[in-house]
Amino acid sequence: MTEALRVGIAGLGTVGASVVRVLAEKAAELQRQCGRPISVTAVSARNRDADRGVDLSGAQWFNDPVALAKSAEIDVFVELMGGDEGPARDAIKAALDAGRHVVTANKALLAKHGVNLAETAEKKGVLLNYEAAVAGGIPVIKTMREALAGNSVSRVFGILNGTCNYILTRMEAEGLSFEDCLADAQRLGYAEADPTFDIEGNDTAHKLSILTSLAFGSKIAADDIYLEGISNISQADIRAAASLGYRIKLLGVAVRTDSGIEQRVHPTMVPTQSVIAQVHGVTNAVAIQSDILGDLLLVGPGAGGNATASAVIGDIADIAKSQPGFQHGPVFGRPAKELKPYKKAKMRSHAGGYFIRLTVHDRTGVFAAIAKRMADADISLESIVQQADSGLDADVKTVVLVTHETTEAAVRRAVEGITKDGHLTDKAQVIRIERAE
Repeated sequence: MTEALRVGIAGLGTVGASVVRVLAEKAAELQRQCGRPISVTAVSARNRDADRGVDLSGAQWFNDPVALAKSAEIDVFVELMGGDEGPARDAIKAALDAGRHVVTANKALLAKHGVNLAETAEKKGVLLNYEAAVAGGIPVIKTMREALAGNSVSRVFGILNGTCNYILTRMEAEGLSFEDCLADAQRLGYAEADPTFDIEGNDTAHKLSILTSLAFGSKIAADDIYLEGISNISQADIRAAASLGYRIKLLGVAVRTDSGIEQRVHPTMVPTQSVIAQVHGVTNAVAIQSDILGDLLLVGPGAGGNATASAVIGDIADIAKSQPGFQHGPVFGRPAKELKPYKKAKMRSHAGGYFIRLTVHDRTGVFAAIAKRMADADISLESIVQQADSGLDADVKTVVLVTHETTEAAVRRAVEGITKDGHLTDKAQVIRIERAE
């Protein structure tokens, strides 16, 4: 019988335990599909005595994940510890240096060290697989790295964080405040006790930076992303969006332009009738626009033990199917040494324009002053509407503007001017309107 693929897993939290369980439950089916058995032969975690609901009696225990990564008793090292430095990075590097294949779900580590790790993997002739690092169970990495071979990608965007999508979905459906939805997400386990990484867009940015590298053949540049979270989204924004035929989503967007690559993460208004607007709850979605295939939308579970475990097991299965001595494809779709330096695009126009909500003093001349600032910034307005808001004082009004296509710089200039004029009672809210099929 063909020798088993020996797997060592570092990190036995929700995902790690799910991987162990599914590999055991699906052992016969995986053997048929891969042509060889897959066996968990070694594990490492912080607490050896915790009850994880899985049988680990047949696995060797390592207190040190780096020692596990170097062990000659494994063929594949699976890193599910998390963190962009420390044990996770040290263990992955040790595994690659030792000629072991690596599977990881660690988007933060890849966003920071992915290119260097890819160079090591390619030099050693081993695989570095990371399907679970982006969009949970959606096979977007495999799609971009393999299935879109020959395609030139012009744009990739999507809903990449289930926590934010859950909050925005509940806010719209039930009229709840951001704070109430966040508290509920924490209670249900969708958000961490400290939710900053999710709600301020950092998690989405890490995932987007990986997709950008795959899409455009550039080095990962997670620090060169315009970043804006959802903590300032209010019911006033949700209601205004609905009245205009839009829905608010936190999107990560990467676009190839004449001046470079544009990467941005921010709340976005998408047309209610668009497919991506129908993605609710903790579900994720990734849209890819390319020259040969055209438009592709992948939708599926973006988080949770089973979804992430499915992606991890898919990566392990790919390694089990690979033949000894086979020259593996590059980690980011192109040889790591050939990835181009990231070139940040200049500020540009965004198709669909901008939504601007202003809370202003109700006095003569305010509308005229706002319109003049827009005209001075060469911004064409599609509409300007004064909305009633029972939650505001009688001498305060809400003004909603929707612009035609314009530039980020022009909008900022106009809003700064309106702020200086002294008409605002609160900070202006600016949300981009994104073209989305």
